[in-house]
Amino acid sequence: MSLGNSIRHGAKWVFIGNTGSQVLSFALGLILARLLIPAEFGMVATIQIFTSLAGFVAGGGMGQAIVRAKEASKRDYDLLFTLQFLIGLVIVSFFFAIAPWFGRWYGNPLYTDLLRVAALSFLVRPFFNVPSNMLHREMRFKAKTSVQLVNLVVYNSIALSLAYLGHGPWSLILAGLFSSMAGALQFSWYAGWRPGVCFDFARAGELMRYGLLASTNNIVFYIRSQLPTFILSRSLGPAGVGLYNKAESLAARPHGFITGSVYEVLFRALAKEQDNLDKCRYLFFRSLTLVAVYALPFYVGFLWLAKPLVVTLFGHRWADSAAPLMILSLAAPLMMIENLSGAVLAARSWLGKELVAQVVMIGVAAIAILTGLPYGMTGVATGMVIALLYITLHMFWLAKLSIDARWADLARAFMPAALLNAILLAALWLADRLIPPSVQSVDALHVLSMAAVGGLVYTLCFLYLPIPALASETARWKIRLKLAKAPA
Repeated sequence: MSLGNSIRHGAKWVFIGNTGSQVLSFALGLILARLLIPAEFGMVATIQIFTSLAGFVAGGGMGQAIVRAKEASKRDYDLLFTLQFLIGLVIVSFFFAIAPWFGRWYGNPLYTDLLRVAALSFLVRPFFNVPSNMLHREMRFKAKTSVQLVNLVVYNSIALSLAYLGHGPWSLILAGLFSSMAGALQFSWYAGWRPGVCFDFARAGELMRYGLLASTNNIVFYIRSQLPTFILSRSLGPAGVGLYNKAESLAARPHGFITGSVYEVLFRALAKEQDNLDKCRYLFFRSLTLVAVYALPFYVGFLWLAKPLVVTLFGHRWADSAAPLMILSLAAPLMMIENLSGAVLAARSWLGKELVAQVVMIGVAAIAILTGLPYGMTGVATGMVIALLYITLHMFWLAKLSIDARWADLARAFMPAALLNAILLAALWLADRLIPPSVQSVDALHVLSMAAVGGLVYTLCFLYLPIPALASETARWKIRLKLAKAPA
């Protein structure tokens, strides 16, 4: 299989896994909301704040270092397992020691036991992470997706069963622990991996140098992503946070499904071809072209139908989320460029320069959000878009330098999507004037009718407009849809 087909095949399976995860998680949340009280959710969420931060340390970014390495031997995987297991032991010991204090701090002794049991997952993670990294390196994303979906079924089954039997927050804690064990067994089987021990400290230093930068970048990105919530919680209160988060979550959804799926595959492909700059440039800009073509029409829809869409999905109580959703949707191209530029920098081992950009981004975002705060959620959303413009320009500039690209290459990459979405906008404008007011007055009918018109126009233009950059992509779709004869 060619590298291009490997990327397309891998991205397809990552997308399936992401979509399946989101659907199953959403369905689980609806059921658990009727079995557990908010306080029980809150206890688990509080513990996860601390275990999630510890998770960045536990992985240490060393798995990513193995994935991007030019060569990786059994000894390297044994070393990765040894390091992650030792770090996991330290984290478990730390959480066991502070657990009583944690329970006293929150005034509930149950926190002590919950934190200690949740911490045990750090002893399971090396058995889970190492074979998962092996599959990632080998670009076996179908196997990874299979494990991901089976794990979700295991997690959901345990969580729902225990919640139904009245075990409260333990249902989520134990489901997470046992599903990790199940995932470790599945990954080991697919990868054909058996744990081993290695204490090659010279090689460990190489992995940890890259890993430290990768994990630090993740932590900084995590802090940056929490800034709007933190600032809004101190000013607009929980209602404002809830409305803004709903808009932010919806705006991130297509980007997460599509761009996020491509990131994992692109990172490995770029790492594999890191010495071939021509190939790296092609992979990067080709990925940007396809991501923009597939993801941007969702954001055009958000811009045009924000309020009826929000009301249809979540009810009238959430109508005020529409304004920040429209503003955040304007940042869709920026999110795509930043994300895939990050894949270039990670594969090219430019994480130190990316870290500087991410740290500066925290300051820029804080200033922009505080400046927009007097104007409410729309001001905060506008501030975030401005901050995203900064980080996108900075990240692409670094990626451009690392692969010797040009700004004009970026413009060319977005031209097919720009043409298709300009036609989509015109079609939506015309449809809005032709659809009867009686239909538009019912939010769900308005959304469905506009989505049908927009989807049909976009699909036909994608398949039949003579856009050279999309010729091979549309040919594949025509064969799948049996609109063209397959080659003999």
